Amino acid sequence: MNIALAQINPVLGDFEYNLEEITQKVLEASKKGAELVIFSELATFGYMPSDLLERPDIVEKQILVIKKAIKKFPKDIAVLFGAVMPHQDLKERYYNSAVFVYESEIKSIFFKELLPNYDVFDEKRFFKKGELKENILNFRKKKFLISICEDLWFDESGVYENNPMDGIKEDLDYIINLSASPFTKNKLKTRKKILKNIALTQSATSIYVNQVGAQDELIFDGGSFAFDSKGKEVSQLSLFKTDLKMLDEKKEKISKDEYENIFNALVLGLRDYFKKTGFKKALLGLSGGIDSGLVLMLAKEALGAENVTGYALPGPYSSKLSMDLAKEISKNLGTHLEIFDVNPTYDVFLKSFDEKFGDQDFGLMHENLQARLRALTLMALSNKNGSLLLATSNKSELCVGYSTLYGDQCGALMPIGDLLKTEVFKLCEWYNRFKGSEVIPVEMIKRPPTAELRPNQKDEDSLPPYEELDQTVDKLITKKGRAKTDQEKWVLKRSFQSEFKRWQAAPILKISEHAFGRGRRMPLAHKTVIY
Repeated sequence: MNIALAQINPVLGDFEYNLEEITQKVLEASKKGAELVIFSELATFGYMPSDLLERPDIVEKQILVIKKAIKKFPKDIAVLFGAVMPHQDLKERYYNSAVFVYESEIKSIFFKELLPNYDVFDEKRFFKKGELKENILNFRKKKFLISICEDLWFDESGVYENNPMDGIKEDLDYIINLSASPFTKNKLKTRKKILKNIALTQSATSIYVNQVGAQDELIFDGGSFAFDSKGKEVSQLSLFKTDLKMLDEKKEKISKDEYENIFNALVLGLRDYFKKTGFKKALLGLSGGIDSGLVLMLAKEALGAENVTGYALPGPYSSKLSMDLAKEISKNLGTHLEIFDVNPTYDVFLKSFDEKFGDQDFGLMHENLQARLRALTLMALSNKNGSLLLATSNKSELCVGYSTLYGDQCGALMPIGDLLKTEVFKLCEWYNRFKGSEVIPVEMIKRPPTAELRPNQKDEDSLPPYEELDQTVDKLITKKGRAKTDQEKWVLKRSFQSEFKRWQAAPILKISEHAFGRGRRMPLAHKTVIY
């Protein structure tokens, strides 16, 4: 059968836009001779709707738009797409559904069985459970099993009692999986392992169609593919781009370079965050350090140099090197640079404070005051210019609380909040190799990290070396391992103590298996003993 795989980038809640994107891909597939074109999970609504589903009027609007849009589909092509559909009896309880359209009419609706309820997923809160064994489609003398994302992840998830595939007794020609699977490092390999194994086990062609684009913290990488009944990969669509391909069409070549994929994911996450919130311009504090340098580069790649401004905000302990590096990277990237001295404001505040309480010894208050005055300045500039502030904290610092609430954590989005510090360095090094020149100044990469909030300050005055710290953060946070060494127990304790900061931090673009943000639900007030 001539089958097309279609990747679109839906906008959550913009049903007219999403259905227009679907319609254009259907028309394109029809010209290629497709008999069936397959889209991703919740392609009409966007993933994940979350508490938008508390408003039945929104779901009703989606259904109206679907019914209107499918009349434009050619009658000789079948279309399968994800949507939110109501329960047959309880009108305000919904299914995560796959809608089958043929002859410009809805012929069948299939329902997702396994509803993930871990990490960033919370589908049991919103959806009613279907039964995979009921999802058999007979079309043009071929038999299809229609599954939705998690339905095929039983072995990988390890949280379900029963594998819904065990209830499938039919001889199948095709197994289709509509998915909205967020990007994490090496996840494509896992997806392919699952689908290849199912193709071999069921002796059926397995087809996986994934969403592309970003929604809040989640980045969807696309990368749709198919395996034939012998386990041979027969289709591969683009990563991080919309796409449409026939099963027998030449496969897209995709990169296996970890840092190239991280770069593309973060750029897509940034670009879509701005596009889908309606903002066009970004600003950030440009300290001359590696973190802000990386965020500047990502913003430039996502939004264009003309839409990005870095603000150098020298304080009492800022070095000339930091100012020089801020100027150099701005010139290399072609972004705007403004210098805004916070020293006068800092001096005024300290004078007022000392008059009230007497002379104070230099301490944490003085350090954090500098960071917060910078954030105050940046937020004022954000309001003045109608631009969004990007926060520049990384995962290592966030873990142990080495960041200032209402200071460097301030912003509308934290693009590198799921990157370990060592990954920050590696991504900068990769980018310079990718560009064939030192766009990110080598001195910025090599200099010892410093917050420059007191004389001769270095991060390692307060933290373990980042190579050691990052191994610990990866073990305890990403892999949820047990703290055994004194250093690991120290990091875990600091992580618990800093949870209140992360609750108030900007949204983080997720690229690891377990990030701070939506998927982490740690209490603030507790006295857990670290054994």
